[in-house]
Amino acid sequence: MKIPKEILEIIDKLQKANFEAYLVGGCVRDLLLKKQPKDWDITTNARPEEIQKMFPESVYENEFATVLVKTNSKLSALKTIEITTFRQEGKYTDKRHPDTIKFAQTLEEDLSRRDFTINAMAMEVGIRNQESKVKEKNTSIIHDSKFIIPRIIDPFNGQEDLKEKFIRAVGNPQERFQEDALRLMRAIRFACELNFQIATETFKAIQKNAPLLKFIAQERIRDEFTKIIETPRASQGILLLQQTNLLSQFIPELEKTIGVTQNKHHLYTVFEHLWRSLEYASQKNYSLEVRLASLFHDLGKPKTKEGEGTNATFYNHEIVSTQMTRQILTRLKFPTEKINKITLLVRYHGFVYDPEITTDAAIRRLLVKVGSQNIQELAQLREADRIGSGCPKALPFRLRHFLFKVEKIIKQLEGKEPSLKMLKINGNDIMKITKLKPGPKIGFLLNILLEEVLDDPQKNKKDYLKKRTQELNHLSEKELQQMDKKAKIKYQNLLANEENKIKRKYKV
Repeated sequence: MKIPKEILEIIDKLQKANFEAYLVGGCVRDLLLKKQPKDWDITTNARPEEIQKMFPESVYENEFATVLVKTNSKLSALKTIEITTFRQEGKYTDKRHPDTIKFAQTLEEDLSRRDFTINAMAMEVGIRNQESKVKEKNTSIIHDSKFIIPRIIDPFNGQEDLKEKFIRAVGNPQERFQEDALRLMRAIRFACELNFQIATETFKAIQKNAPLLKFIAQERIRDEFTKIIETPRASQGILLLQQTNLLSQFIPELEKTIGVTQNKHHLYTVFEHLWRSLEYASQKNYSLEVRLASLFHDLGKPKTKEGEGTNATFYNHEIVSTQMTRQILTRLKFPTEKINKITLLVRYHGFVYDPEITTDAAIRRLLVKVGSQNIQELAQLREADRIGSGCPKALPFRLRHFLFKVEKIIKQLEGKEPSLKMLKINGNDIMKITKLKPGPKIGFLLNILLEEVLDDPQKNKKDYLKKRTQELNHLSEKELQQMDKKAKIKYQNLLANEENKIKRKYKV
């Protein structure tokens, strides 16, 4: 692993001014794990004002003794480097930020305030005279020119915990979590990212202090939760969140699926099915949206369950699951775009398809609802759902054929999205043909034309659509509204009939 020259130059400048300067925190942990750090932090006994004198291109606009030093690096991650003065912290009344900050006298005092032992190490970078690349003995850390690492400062045995793969709080775990309740989530996140275990006393402290999570802003919880879900061990993270009592604090809806049995088509309870679905999605490295949809797609089953045993039913659970998913994601302050995408996948995850029964028109209407750009991820969710149910194959013939048929239909539509935009005429054309002013009648006419084209794409010709518009224009606005409504009901009935045929065929 390579320490960037920008970092080494800052440390060199601090040391030449007779200040102590060390790499600290996560970057030290990553270097020892032979991983290239994403972030670089430096700690020093130089005061913020002294740091600013040495580095005029710097910013100091916070209460945490952290100076942002600007560099000339071409890499965005190294354009600004955080340098923090050794510090101690007072009480955490809000369970997130220290009430007071004061400067510490020693590096060891500074390290004692940190969260976990693996993050409470510092690395001293000294200076050599010879100008050559140096590879340290027993490490893979390479230093440009004159820099060398003579020692690791590790007062809390972080190196031992790295070796044994433990997440352990610095000092008294009760105190660490009561200082900053976000550390409760960070412990789970580090366990998932690094594939470590949580030390027993730290684990018990998380369980005891789980209610403190209510003091943390939803955005911060969301960020840690997202990082957990984005790891290859996301399902392990969900189990840890549940075992440490954290899950019930911010997603109680998921907690309520525990122990809810299903029917003959599922080997597992709803909760186990959901985390197993997530497990597949994370192992396949699917997107965050697919992973969250995998975790939430059956949230509505406890509320919609009727009966017990092998013949239990969960009618309309997709609709309820969609509503619950939207509530959770909104509560956690996820961006609207992601909320819409995830809830869309959840809503239509139960689509049915059979090559001998499902019509092209039904597929075109599904494309209108889901969007062709989301079909691949909908199929990925179906894969996760299948594996999470105990099915041996993620991608059976019917699903492969469905994707083939979708691709064929999109080509027939000349790559255009099945929507009002695909029509060969638009609202302006209709107003010219009918002499109508903008209003609801234009919308009803467009919807009726779209329904006809979805049934038969050959009708999507300008001459036909103009003629059909002239015919429909003789109807009143109310009659057009009823016609539009009847067309949608007809489609819903046809779709229901197709679904029932497939269910009878496969005895589901």
